[in-house]
Amino acid sequence: MTGRTLATPSRLDLDRLGGWLTAHVPGAGTDLSATLIAGGKSNLTYRVTDGTSTWIVRRPPLGHVLATAHDMGREYRVTSALRDTEVPVPRTYGFCEDPEVLGAPFYVMEHCAGTPYRRAAELASLGEARTRLISQNLVDTLVTLHQVDPAAVGLAGFGRPEGYLERQVRRWNKQLDASYSRDLPAADELHRRLATAVPKESASGIVHGDYRLDNLLVDDHDRPTAVLDWEMATLGDPLCDLALMVIYNRLGKVVGDAGGVSTVARAPGHLTEAETIERYAAGSGRDLSRIGFHLGLAAFKLAVIVEGIHYRHLKGQTVGEGFDAIGKAVDPLLDAGLSALKEDT
Repeated sequence: MTGRTLATPSRLDLDRLGGWLTAHVPGAGTDLSATLIAGGKSNLTYRVTDGTSTWIVRRPPLGHVLATAHDMGREYRVTSALRDTEVPVPRTYGFCEDPEVLGAPFYVMEHCAGTPYRRAAELASLGEARTRLISQNLVDTLVTLHQVDPAAVGLAGFGRPEGYLERQVRRWNKQLDASYSRDLPAADELHRRLATAVPKESASGIVHGDYRLDNLLVDDHDRPTAVLDWEMATLGDPLCDLALMVIYNRLGKVVGDAGGVSTVARAPGHLTEAETIERYAAGSGRDLSRIGFHLGLAAFKLAVIVEGIHYRHLKGQTVGEGFDAIGKAVDPLLDAGLSALKEDT
C-alpha cells in the first residue's frame, strides 16, 4: 500500500508529506493515511498516521485568506514557546515554509487526547457539576496563559503591545474590506464608535486571539490537555481574549446549533457571563472597568472573521459542512458589539 492523496478539495499530498515527515520526525513512516478533522472553518487540520504514530498537520485554508490571519509560522512559534509552561499545549515536531510540499506552509504537532466541546448537548450529557468544572477550568487556563512572561519564554518580540487596541480596530476594518461582498452598515457604525472610544490598555501579555472551549481539549477527568488554534496569537491586551470568549457564548445563545457556532454556554451548569468575568478578574487581578469596549471589539473581530468565511463559501473555497448559514451570524454579532459599547457608559 502506498501513500494516497485525499480527494479534492482537501488536497493533502501524502506522498510529499511522507517524505517530509521521515526527514523531520524521527521514526516516522511514509505509508500514511489521513482524515480531515471536521468542524474547523479556518485553517485545515488533518489527523495523519503511519499506522504506529499519529500526528496533527495544520495548513491555511484554500483560496482567499485574510492577510496575517492564517500564519502557520506564528502558530508554530507560540505553541513551541509555551511547551515548558503551565499552559497545556501540544508538542511541536516541525514547521515547513516550502509551498512545494503541500501547496502552503504547514506544521506538524502532537496528537493530544481530549474532547473539544462545541455543543450544549455534549456538556449536558455530563451533568451540571462537570459542566461547571469544565467552564471554570476554561477561565483558569486563560488566566494561566495571561500570567506567562513573554520574554521568559522567548516571545519578547512576538508582537507590539503598545497601541494594540487601536491597531486592532484598524486591522479588522481593513480585513472586512478584503472580504467585501455586501453592504454592512452596522459594521461601519461599530467601527466608527470603536475608533473614538479606545481605552487605556491592560498590562500586556500573550493573547491567544481565538480562545473558546472548542479550542481547548478536555480529558475524561475534565482537565485541560491542550489549547489549540494559535494562528492569531500575539502580544497585546489580554482582556481581548476574555471578551472574545464571552461574545462567542452570547452568539451561541442567540443563534443556537443551526448557526454553526459553539453553544456550550447554553448547557446547564456552565458559568454565566457574569461568573466568567468575575472569575477571570479574581484570578488575574486585572481592571475590567472598560470591558464593554473589549466586548465591542471582540464582536467586531468575530463578525469580520465570519464574513471572511462567508466570502470563501460564496467562492467555493471552503472545506467541510456547515457553511451555508454562516453569513447569517454577522448581523447578530454587529448588534452585540453596538450594545456592548453601552456597558461602558
